Amino acid sequence: QVQLAESGGGLVQPGGSLRLSCAASGFTLDGYTIGWFRQAPWQEREGVSCVTKGDGTTYYADSVKGRFTISRDLTENTVYLQMNNLKPEDTAVYYCAATPLRLAIWTNPYEYIYWGQGTQVTVSS
Repeated sequence: QVQLAESGGGLVQPGGSLRLSCAASGFTLDGYTIGWFRQAPWQEREGVSCVTKGDGTTYYADSVKGRFTISRDLTENTVYLQMNNLKPEDTAVYYCAATPLRLAIWTNPYEYIYWGQGTQVTVSS
């Protein structure tokens, strides 16, 4: 059974850092593309970052480039999202998602098959 479990969210002051984890079970990461998405109240779900299956190519939304880093640990079967210099506008529920299929548009949430339950990130002073 494929499952994704996010953790690491919380309350942080502007300029602070958090590291989110996405632990995968029921499949091995190497054969899946993993995306991080976020959704703020009254907003559409937004693609934040992605690491592709196989060679692990990474992608970032313009709004997080230079601040967020996605990585994967194949031995731990876990994907991480290191978030630095956090801003209030980063406040959202963060989700990880997975698909074994080749993506056309990595930011399109409908292209992902499996989703975690989400973890809340709040950036506030």
